[in-house]
Amino acid sequence: MDDLALLRLQIEWGADEALEADPVDRLRVPAAIAVLARANTTPGAGSQAPDPPPRISLAAVPPRPTPATVAATDGERARRLVEPAGSLEALREAIAGCDFCALRDTASNLVFAEGDPAAGLLVIGDAPGVEEDRGGHPLAGPEGALFDRMLASIGLTRQVLLCAPLIPWRPPGGRAPYAGELAVCLPFLHRLIVLAAPRRMVLLGADAVRALMPERGRRRRTTPEWESVRIPGRAEPLPVLVLPGLMDIRKEALRRRDAWAGLRLLRRGLDTDITKM
Repeated sequence: MDDLALLRLQIEWGADEALEADPVDRLRVPAAIAVLARANTTPGAGSQAPDPPPRISLAAVPPRPTPATVAATDGERARRLVEPAGSLEALREAIAGCDFCALRDTASNLVFAEGDPAAGLLVIGDAPGVEEDRGGHPLAGPEGALFDRMLASIGLTRQVLLCAPLIPWRPPGGRAPYAGELAVCLPFLHRLIVLAAPRRMVLLGADAVRALMPERGRRRRTTPEWESVRIPGRAEPLPVLVLPGLMDIRKEALRRRDAWAGLRLLRRGLDTDITKM
């Protein structure tokens, strides 16, 4: 192969710049330019030294926003976005119009609440997974089928409750939502709870508990029990029952025992509500 053919081959491979044998320090000012610069700035006969550059006060430079500040700002924007919503349908439209949450750009579908808003029971699951993102429905796929069997074991169906995801969009790769993402999406969930006005609420999984009950801590309760949580915009505390996440129930036998105990407690609580009505 001659030199011309070799050069053409290199161009086809993308070599569009000649490389030198030794590395070049491009941050170093060449000697000739440095000498010329000194000559131009040295005061001589009939010359005047240039004015020094203005001093910039650090106090005048605004501080760079931290991730926590950005999350708090976006959380306030989210609250203002959904606060005027007077119905679940209006809330869905407001969330769909949110353009400052990056999760919306990577998800396939918005996953919103489904079921009977007047049932008095709200179930909140984890962040949407693959199946939820693909179809736009909460609690879908194998975990959703398990949830249906759990409800059937105590004589319930999805038609007699309202199901909602923790956040309306699936995080990339199915990872857990970041704190900043939760800060943006939490006002959506708070407004949903206020509009649905449930008498009782069930949280599935640790992420939902940390988001809505941060004061509860990470300590695992030995047996399920009814607790109370305060929701912004709601006057009275809401009775809440914490159950293991559906994926944990599928994988760990001990979680199935806790889930069954919680389901029986839920059934007794609903029967008590019916008796009082």
